[in-house]
Amino acid sequence: MTFECMLKMSALGSFLRAGVSFCRSTLLESTRHISTGVCRRIRMHSIPPLKVTDRWTEKRSMYGVYDNIGILGDFKAHPRDLIVAPVWLKGFQGNELQRLIRKKRMVGDRMMTADRHNLEKRIKFLYRRFNRYGKHR
Repeated sequence: MTFECMLKMSALGSFLRAGVSFCRSTLLESTRHISTGVCRRIRMHSIPPLKVTDRWTEKRSMYGVYDNIGILGDFKAHPRDLIVAPVWLKGFQGNELQRLIRKKRMVGDRMMTADRHNLEKRIKFLYRRFNRYGKHR
């Protein structure tokens, strides 16, 4: 091997080594940008105070009110019959469109003109909306 040939090989080797180290450094830098870092430990110096809850809110105080109707009344009355509410709402489960259609069917003929018009507008809007963006789509 001549001196020139060895020089070319060493130059080529150093060039390759520089390229590999450059690739490694760019890979390391890219992974540094992606990483989220180390999670910090949460230190608790004391036990947090208990949350104060009001046990006599209206919802909590009325829970189970109608449970004894069957026991005391020979199961003749359903709790739904004792609820004081509009006719179209008693025992109803459903979305707004179903509720408004039910209201229109039950009391629509007795409504004032403006109220009935607003009700029909809302039904028309909800009907279009459910057909465009409903769960069945």
